[in-house]
Amino acid sequence: MISDQSAAYPVSGTQQHYDGAVVAVRTDEVVLPDGTPVRRDVVEHPGSVSVIAVDDQERVLLLQQYRHPASRLLWEPPAGLLDEPGEPPLETAARELLEEAGLRAERWTVLVDAFTSPGMSDEATRVYLAQGVCEVPDEERPPREHEELDMPVRWISIDEGVDGILAGRLHNPLAIMGILAVAQVRARGWSDVRPAETPWPERPAGGVKG
Repeated sequence: MISDQSAAYPVSGTQQHYDGAVVAVRTDEVVLPDGTPVRRDVVEHPGSVSVIAVDDQERVLLLQQYRHPASRLLWEPPAGLLDEPGEPPLETAARELLEEAGLRAERWTVLVDAFTSPGMSDEATRVYLAQGVCEVPDEERPPREHEELDMPVRWISIDEGVDGILAGRLHNPLAIMGILAVAQVRARGWSDVRPAETPWPERPAGGVKG
């Protein structure tokens, strides 16, 4: 059985370039095992969560959201940053599902843990599976703003999602990871999922930016 390993090569120096509202950027001088120094740019990120919500018809919920850096309207699952001090990741996921989709879920498990771009960022993301979902009345939903206003919502079959990924029609990494994972979980009889409270050591050590 293969497994990723925690490792930290020595850093002989760091230059901070930018410290923004969400991310920071620095350059580390890293010493390789043979003693060679190399410079590596790092984007510091608070981490993120997303939710693959599956209804009783085994459909997955996707939202269409404008992503300016990609110049695309992307279909993606409800998701959000871990930017609330002291809020556990599972609570963040439940809050994002309520805010963006107006849904609550009875059952939560972990589908996928991943680094979104480990060659340049420390962002760790966790994809949850939410089942037993039900709609929440509009008056119980928090107000939405910015890109979240009037986001189109669609329920699609898991197979349609897989087809869209393999055909190159869906590009959001959280949607790709989550849909492919839930397709495999379904094929295994909805087993091999981890408890929602499973420890998550890969979450960036920097945590919430202050």
